[in-house]
Amino acid sequence: MTRIGQVLVTGIGAMTPLGADAPSSWAGLLDGRSGVRLLEEEWAEDLPVHVAAGLTVDPASLLPRTEARRLDRGEQIAVLGAREAWQDAGAPEVEPERLAVVIGTGTGGVLTTLGQDDIFERDGIRRLSPFTVPMLMPNGPAARVSMDLGAKGGARTVVSACASGAEALALGQDLIRHGRADVVVAGGVEACLHPFTIAAFAQMKALSTQSVDPETVSRPFDVRRSGFVMGEGVGMMVLERPEFARARGARVHGALAGSAVGSSANHITASDAEGQVFAMELALRDAGAAAADIGVVHAHATSTESGDLAEAEAIGRVVGGHAVVTATKSMTGHMLGASGTVGALAALLALRDGTVPATRNLDELDPRVELDVVRSEPRTGRWTAALANSFGFGGHNVSLVLTR
Repeated sequence: MTRIGQVLVTGIGAMTPLGADAPSSWAGLLDGRSGVRLLEEEWAEDLPVHVAAGLTVDPASLLPRTEARRLDRGEQIAVLGAREAWQDAGAPEVEPERLAVVIGTGTGGVLTTLGQDDIFERDGIRRLSPFTVPMLMPNGPAARVSMDLGAKGGARTVVSACASGAEALALGQDLIRHGRADVVVAGGVEACLHPFTIAAFAQMKALSTQSVDPETVSRPFDVRRSGFVMGEGVGMMVLERPEFARARGARVHGALAGSAVGSSANHITASDAEGQVFAMELALRDAGAAAADIGVVHAHATSTESGDLAEAEAIGRVVGGHAVVTATKSMTGHMLGASGTVGALAALLALRDGTVPATRNLDELDPRVELDVVRSEPRTGRWTAALANSFGFGGHNVSLVLTR
């Protein structure tokens, strides 16, 4: 495997339905816990969907009150996740102009948009928050993190539906490769659990309507899967130019060795194996890797039949059957724009620790999925490279190659 343009991962941060930080979230994945819960709020009573995967801690409680009230929930968790990753990286001393931020999101500050519209309709213009616009802007999370860290090398926002977080990592890698930054804080964020968004996804038949046993609803690759579970969260990585990281003696979790961003140009919502094959093959070439190098695949695997089958076909065509496959949305639900970064984190830590999380709720593998999907218990081993997939409505296809 020829490592041409890899960047090093020196810091990680996360808030997920399994934990309020990266270590607790990773421990939850290895333990096989589920973050899916019954929606007991009054606003959920008339919805066709009654489960979701919310955060374990209210992010507003972790911030000063004056700061929290000026931030959308997505901005809150973006700042918290970035701070964790930054501290995990040892708070690198880097010139502000050589530090950049790239954060992806699928919906932006939709909670602010919907909440402030309710206020406007009910109470009129004078009751609107003066912070409404900076709270609802899709670039709000990137802007807030850049200000929090003093990053002047650019605050960029990727909006490519559920592939947003993965594409943000790919863009961060490119910024370092092209000499535009020494350090990039990159990741994905989503906070859109609201009756409107849940109802909208339900109307397109994407969400599972099962709720009898919430922890068993999200079941990628299983014959009884019935749709995905909406979640919220954030995943962040600190990416560094290898020479810069080594010069400061940074601890390294692993590397982002290659990436590819493609578009199926086919259908606004349907999965497309051809486009996914293209992204995976291009990512391997970008990393200087062969299919035989890939020991672990973190699948996008949302628990929809068409999506699971298209990706299983694509993985089989590109990687083959030798790699072990995991699908952590079985535990976290689908965190939309954050899912790609959290999936990449899971792949990276699986390589680092030699343990791949099992796919929860995989009681009976769909016979059309001819892959070695890890189930029941985590799989231990020593692998050198992993592939992490992320696909989004609009035909967005992103694949990342990570190495130990």
